[in-house]
Amino acid sequence: MKIAVVHDEKPGEVGMKMLKSIAGVLEKHHEVFSVPLTPNFVEKIESAGIDFAFNIATGGEGHRRQFYVPAILDFWNIPYTGSGVSANCLCIDKSLTKVVMTDSGIPTPKYVCLKQSHPVEEIDFYPAIVKPSCGGSAVGIWADSVVSDRIELERAVKRIHREYGEPALVEEFIDGREFSIGIVGRTVLPILEIDFSFLPAGMERFYSYRVKQYLGEKTGYICPADIPEDLKTKIESLSLELFDRLDLGDYARIDLRIDGQGEPYFLEVNSLPLLVPDYSDIVKMAVAAGWEYDDLILAILDSAIERRR
Repeated sequence: MKIAVVHDEKPGEVGMKMLKSIAGVLEKHHEVFSVPLTPNFVEKIESAGIDFAFNIATGGEGHRRQFYVPAILDFWNIPYTGSGVSANCLCIDKSLTKVVMTDSGIPTPKYVCLKQSHPVEEIDFYPAIVKPSCGGSAVGIWADSVVSDRIELERAVKRIHREYGEPALVEEFIDGREFSIGIVGRTVLPILEIDFSFLPAGMERFYSYRVKQYLGEKTGYICPADIPEDLKTKIESLSLELFDRLDLGDYARIDLRIDGQGEPYFLEVNSLPLLVPDYSDIVKMAVAAGWEYDDLILAILDSAIERRR
C-alpha cells in the first residue's frame, strides 16, 4: 500500500523527529512518501497515487488549523488516520468540547466563554483558570492565569483578548491531581499522572506554558497512575463515551483532574496528539501497556483501515 505521511511544511525539530520515526515504522510494511502541507499538496498526493494518508499535520496557524488536511482528503476521497473535520472542529475549541461534555453527562468544571465584544461578567466559581479557548500546548496560560477575584479575572480575560484575539475560557480551577488518558482504536491505554510535586518551590502546580515548555525534566510522569480500581474503571468508561460522542477517530488524548474527594473532572481533548518517541504522553502510555513504538503506529493505522472498510 502507498502511504503518505502528511506533515506541516515547517515541522520543527520535534515535528521532524516524529515524521522520521513514523515513516521509519511504516516503511517496514508499505511504500511511504513524505508529503508536506503546501499550496500544491493535492497535486503531490494525486501524482504519487496515494492509497492512504497518515496525517500528523496541524495545518499551521489559526483556529481551523487541525481540520485543513481532513477536509482536503475527504473532498478527494483519500482515507486517512485520525479524526475527521467535525471532531477536530469540536476539540480545537475547548468551549465547544465542554458543551459536548455537559450534554453527555461527562463531569467537567463549571465554565463560561467570554468573547471580546462582551463585558467581563462575574462568576461564582473561584478560584478559576483563564485560558485561550482555542489554544494548545499551554500557550496563553501563566502562573497568574488562576484568579481568585473579579479584578484578577478582568485582567486575565482582557490579556487573552488582547494577545490572542480570541474568546477567553474561564473555568473552575480543580485543585487536585492531573491525569491524561490515551485511546487507540477501542483500547484505553494505562492512565498517566502528571506529577508537579518535583517542581521548584513557589512554582505553579499545573501546566502553565513555562512548566510545559521549560520544566518538563522536573515534571514527573507516573504510568500506570496509582488510583483505586473503581475510579480507574469509571475514568476509562467516561473516556470511551466522550471519544464516541466527539466522533474521534483512531487515537486521542484526554486530560482531566481529580479533586480531593476523588471526583474526576474532564478538561479538554487533543484530537491530534503528538507521537514523538520518548516524549509524547500517549507514547509513554503505550510503553506502560507493553507496546513498542512500532506497535503504537501500526495500531493507529490498523484502526483507520478497519474504520474505512
